[in-house]
Amino acid sequence: MSADTSPRGGLRDLKKIFGGGSSNVRQFGILFSLIAIIVLFQVLTNGLTLSSGNLINLVSQYSYILILAIGMVMVIIAGHIDLSVGSVAAFAGIVVATAMQDWNLPWPLAILLGLFVGVLIGAWQGFWVAYIGVPAFIVTLAGMLIFRGGNQVIGNANTVPVPDGFTVIGSGYLPEVGPFTGYNNLTLLLGLVIAVAVILMEWRARRVQKIMGSTPAPLWVSVLKVVLLVAVVIYATVLFAGGREGTSFPVSGIILGVLVLFYAFITRNTIFGRHVYAVGGNKLAAELSGVKSRRVNFLVMMNMSILASLAGMIFVARSVASGPQDGLSWELDAIAAVFIGGAAVSGGIGTVTGSIVGGLVMAVLNNGLQLLGVGADLVQIIKGLVLLIAVGVDVWNKSQGRPSLIGFLTRKSKTSEFPPEPPAVVPTSGTPETARPSDVSS
Repeated sequence: MSADTSPRGGLRDLKKIFGGGSSNVRQFGILFSLIAIIVLFQVLTNGLTLSSGNLINLVSQYSYILILAIGMVMVIIAGHIDLSVGSVAAFAGIVVATAMQDWNLPWPLAILLGLFVGVLIGAWQGFWVAYIGVPAFIVTLAGMLIFRGGNQVIGNANTVPVPDGFTVIGSGYLPEVGPFTGYNNLTLLLGLVIAVAVILMEWRARRVQKIMGSTPAPLWVSVLKVVLLVAVVIYATVLFAGGREGTSFPVSGIILGVLVLFYAFITRNTIFGRHVYAVGGNKLAAELSGVKSRRVNFLVMMNMSILASLAGMIFVARSVASGPQDGLSWELDAIAAVFIGGAAVSGGIGTVTGSIVGGLVMAVLNNGLQLLGVGADLVQIIKGLVLLIAVGVDVWNKSQGRPSLIGFLTRKSKTSEFPPEPPAVVPTSGTPETARPSDVSS
């Protein structure tokens, strides 16, 4: 059978660069927005946005918010919200700092202590949400007050310094090893590994599609996709590796990358991940299918507190001290990242990678405005408008049966050019209230 060379076939093939499915394409709408924001600030700041020093600072400065976004997206997918993450992070940070200063606890054990604090807090809040039935909004609102007060009680509203060894997780960089090349060799090696991984993943995806009997995208689509991704990886690698002496890719960025890979796998390829989506999409149907919703909700809330504790420790390590103002408004930044990244307010929809992209949008926006000298008051206003517009456009598109920005841009020709796909079928007949299953509130 000959290849489809019509405009319809070309557009469909091009769409496969983004995964082929409407849920994957939706995530790339915000990715395009991220690219546009980077280009805009690169021009307005005369090249400072993509300078080595600024990129390194960007990752180091916002890694803890992106870690919070990883946990928050799972909470929101499950149909909940967590307002306590900033206070939990601050509480864990002051406990760890106090333990190292007053109890002379070695910093590796202090990190384990901080994670254990997150487990206890998560179990406490998860119990009220999952087994008592108190809405997560109320439970975490109470937690926000309790643990903010706990932070000030333990630290006496003072700043508590941390030892140098502990600061590695927040302000450390990949060390200098090997011969002098003018770049950080470990960062170059990391970039090479990522580039090879991108190539192998695309090759494996095509191989699996052939084994399963499905038709893979044309070879040129895969080649274009790999070339673009590898080019971005190489460019970013050179920037991070070319920072001033003593700096390179941040250790906090390594921690973030490992967490992204781990949780992306958990949410996409495990039974627990599918159960989280099922509970958030339709709790009753999930329970009738044998999903233990209470256990899912309990683990999701516990996981959020563990990641909040880790984020708090990374922030304290970067700041070299824990203080009473740590964690303020972090929950708002994490929630904004998740919703900008494509998660649904009603639950059941969202991805880890989408939330990271959403978090990067907020980070680059905040960083770019600071480079331009915009005041903190206007920065807050602009960030609020970006969140409102992003969620508003997403809700409006869904109400029109167009789940993605690309669907919005091609609304006049989509019916004739693209056949509907199973997850996003919009009937052409019936009452106006007819909606896709993903749009129906559980």
